[in-house]
Amino acid sequence: MVISHLIKKQTYFDSVTLMLIGSQVKKLPGIDSTVVGMCTDYNIDSLKRLDMYQSVFDGLTPNDLIICIRAADQKTADAGIAEVEKRLSTRQKQSGSVELPPSTQEGAAARLPDANMVLISVPGEYAAREAELALNNGRHVMLFSDNVSIEEELRLKTIGVSKELLVMGPDCGTAIINGTPLAFANAVRSGNIGLVAASGTGLQEVTSTIHRLGSGISQAIGVGGRDLSEKIGGKMTLLATRALAEDPATKVIVLLSKPPAESVLKSLYAELKGISKKIVIYFIGADPKTIEEQGFVAAKNLEDAAIKACDLSSGKQHKPEFSDAQITAMAADGKMSGKYLRGLYSGGTLCDEAQRILQPIVVEISSNTPVKGCKEMADVYTSTGHCIIDLGDDNFTRGKAHPMIDPAYRSERLEKEIADPEAGLILFDVVLGYGSHLDMASEMVAAIQLGRKKSGRQPLLAACICGTHEDPQNYERQKAILEEAGVKVFPTNVAMVRFGQLCLEGNK
Repeated sequence: MVISHLIKKQTYFDSVTLMLIGSQVKKLPGIDSTVVGMCTDYNIDSLKRLDMYQSVFDGLTPNDLIICIRAADQKTADAGIAEVEKRLSTRQKQSGSVELPPSTQEGAAARLPDANMVLISVPGEYAAREAELALNNGRHVMLFSDNVSIEEELRLKTIGVSKELLVMGPDCGTAIINGTPLAFANAVRSGNIGLVAASGTGLQEVTSTIHRLGSGISQAIGVGGRDLSEKIGGKMTLLATRALAEDPATKVIVLLSKPPAESVLKSLYAELKGISKKIVIYFIGADPKTIEEQGFVAAKNLEDAAIKACDLSSGKQHKPEFSDAQITAMAADGKMSGKYLRGLYSGGTLCDEAQRILQPIVVEISSNTPVKGCKEMADVYTSTGHCIIDLGDDNFTRGKAHPMIDPAYRSERLEKEIADPEAGLILFDVVLGYGSHLDMASEMVAAIQLGRKKSGRQPLLAACICGTHEDPQNYERQKAILEEAGVKVFPTNVAMVRFGQLCLEGNK
């Protein structure tokens, strides 16, 4: 193997463009690895981790572009560099032939004077300024950016409450407002179920399940993972819940969150008791009995939250899409070639849920985002024992596109897990919808096939598909691609993890 590189100083391309070009070129014959990106700390770490770092990279800045390729021979590596340059040049020419997007929020507002919401996705150090500008101009905010301090979040949400404007986030990945999906969201029908959630894949999992069960959504409002902390005090959860209580299109309200701080819980319950509508609550990891004692409907997990909401919405009883008997039958021939389970998630809430479900039967689980009772991974890049990983965590996304967009590192990690003789069962999610990769199933299957070919191993594989049949990726096609590769496919994370639980019990 040889390594070839090209540095283009003071040359900028957005991370999604670079990710797409890098992943396309990596598929060319003879090319082993590609890193195409701005010289951020993350990309430098990636080069070092892949043993592709060159001393000439010392002193480069995030304003400089690196193209680095490892290939079978020098000719192939150089051809890969040339192909990246060609594709970048084509992209520049295409950009030059259309009207450029506005470079400031004020410029965007001038083009869309009637817009009443701003979606902010800039580096965290600049996000608060943009959010405050939007609020002061009377616009709701969806703050997709992360790395916003809790002090800035408190200040922004205090402004939002005073003006009765939503501040969804920071790190808000999903919302559906008046039927419009924002950021990562799925194609779901309109209906009478309104949701307030920390956001992200938990919200996607519940809204997609509601849709597949035949019901629909009035609003799905993400508030960010820290909203119910003692510091923030549930400001946006309370504001959003009041809005749903007053919304004539909403019949059932669903709240999804990690357990709120005790001081926040008291004021939240007091507010909720004044609402006449049915309320379903899933506080992840909380005791359902305490919720029921307050007079609300408690859910056991994300799937159960969707089922209970559909029951209340329609007046009919709904069942899980996969029964216990069906899951048990699928696990009956689940012979594991290694004794450990590995989970490779792009969704943080799904990763969290998997840990909680498996804890009762697994002595020790490690994670880069451990829930109470699980262990912190010693090295996030190397799995040992039972390991469930959130690949959308900052460790893996700093300076790089989210794994729901860019499957490159998850594909690399999947190959590595397949080759590990201790890995007997690998679980992963495939999240569909707007903003997500258009053919994640094919990317995962390509990694599976390569991993099998390199190692000669065939551990059990299971995937859950978070999405609807109306999503742009074609749900049935994604399912078929996975199943043709020998992957067991489930409609929810709960069903997939239950399958994993049965496989572990059967292989003791």
